[in-house]
Amino acid sequence: MNLKGKVVLITGASSGFGADAAHLFAQEGAIVVLAARRLDRLQELVNKIQDSGGEALAIPVDIAKVDEVHLMVQSTLDFYNHIDVLVNNAGFGKFNWFEKLEYERDIETQIAVNLTGLIEVTHTVLPHMLARRQGHIINMASVSGFTASPLHSIYAATKFGVRGFTTSLRRELQPLGIHVTGIYPGPAKTEFMDDAGEYTALGNLPVPEWIFMESEKVAKKVVQVAKKPRRRAIMPWGFAIIIFLDNFFPHISDWVQSKFSKKYHIL
Repeated sequence: MNLKGKVVLITGASSGFGADAAHLFAQEGAIVVLAARRLDRLQELVNKIQDSGGEALAIPVDIAKVDEVHLMVQSTLDFYNHIDVLVNNAGFGKFNWFEKLEYERDIETQIAVNLTGLIEVTHTVLPHMLARRQGHIINMASVSGFTASPLHSIYAATKFGVRGFTTSLRRELQPLGIHVTGIYPGPAKTEFMDDAGEYTALGNLPVPEWIFMESEKVAKKVVQVAKKPRRRAIMPWGFAIIIFLDNFFPHISDWVQSKFSKKYHIL
């Protein structure tokens, strides 16, 4: 797909993968519609894109609220008449031992944003793509959608859900001219980890710096699959090996991660 002049709607666009992807899509000549809760951050990004000669629009939205999702989509259609690419990027993680998670803040909200919010955005956009028999839906999931680690119970549940939703939807829509892609990144240097790591359980873990990808690397993959659709992208490639071992040798994965929990799980 030549992205020049295409309308790209990106949720969670105020930082991280979404913000970096917005810049890259604009460089390809796409019209980018940026949606997130922080309007001030969105407007800064819009100004930068416009100063570089691109076209962008900011729409404040809370993905967990259905009325705001509908307004976001309708506003985009009012301005540009259609949506060519939907990037479902909004999401966050709260990593802690399950019994220490607060239900409303850490469990209910994660599910509402990461899974049901993504589904609602897709459900609202899809009829307009089907009417034109063209479009591309790109869902930002995580390697946690394949292998569930300690501290990731609810986050992994949402990302397993996103993976199932993405796979089923792709098989439904492929004959109708609509592409569906799942992106499954590992850890990256974004604000996501600043928020997710607020808990002592995660903040004190010996996580090496080299394991974190640059945010722009994931954003480049998003733009790449928008230009040349594919089923999924797992990155970095080393996680494909971890996923393979987890699927076909689960006893090894259980043993390794149980040792981790035994060492760090303090009641």
